[in-house]
Amino acid sequence: MTHFQKSNQPQATHETLVAIQELIDVVAKLRSPDGGCPWDLAQTPETLMPYVIEEAYEVVDAIRSQDQTAIAEELGDLLLQVVLQAQIASEVGNFSLKEIAQGITQKLIRRHPHVFGDVSVQNVDEVRQNWEQIKAAEKGTSLTDAQKLSHKLSRYARSLPPLMAGMKISQKAAAAGFEWENIQGVWAKYHEELAEFQEAIAHKSLEQQQAELGDLLFVIINLARWYQLDPEAALQGTNQRFVQRIIQMETFAERPLSEYTLEELENLWQQAKAKLAKIQSSEDAVQF
Repeated sequence: MTHFQKSNQPQATHETLVAIQELIDVVAKLRSPDGGCPWDLAQTPETLMPYVIEEAYEVVDAIRSQDQTAIAEELGDLLLQVVLQAQIASEVGNFSLKEIAQGITQKLIRRHPHVFGDVSVQNVDEVRQNWEQIKAAEKGTSLTDAQKLSHKLSRYARSLPPLMAGMKISQKAAAAGFEWENIQGVWAKYHEELAEFQEAIAHKSLEQQQAELGDLLFVIINLARWYQLDPEAALQGTNQRFVQRIIQMETFAERPLSEYTLEELENLWQQAKAKLAKIQSSEDAVQF
């Protein structure tokens, strides 16, 4: 490992180390066959995967809100997932939190030779190029192979959330020449895929229906790219508006929504939609 001076580096306080150790001890207790929690004991690395993703998204949402209390809380929930995965792995002798911390520390030092070594860089592009070269060497591949389009697309498809991966794959493929000549071609492809999806729903297997739905969604992502729209932000906005309308409906309702007829729910929906539009209009007028 490259040696470096620590004199100007912030040191973890005793209280911080104690707090981290307490978290480790609590998680170990939850996983203990002797008096632990049945739910925690039933978990595996695979069953916890949805929680890792969920907590990461909740951290992002908290950061967007700029609520420092919420950010600290959500980062704690994400940290719990790391400690829990480490605890489960340590129980079968795979690795521990120590190996996780040591591994990322050593990786950061290796991939920043301009900070911890003698390499000189002039700009961010040179930093990125060095990073990619070191990363490729670590994984036993050449930089040429690492820069192949298929390598990049495979990484996106494997590691990113599907909607984000779809946009990344679309962007990289277009940059490499896999692109329509004009927006009319994208719209034609959309209508083609919509027809194929409808055909699959009517006459084909569930597997084929899923495949055609995926093709249709991918074309919609490409439409968003052509119009310079963010499909993830668009869907997030729709989700939020839907929830806001449900909240507003419940303020109008005199009993649980499940007890209303479909016609009554539609009436409440329209009332909620109108009320929220009026509120938004008033806020826009104040800002103006």
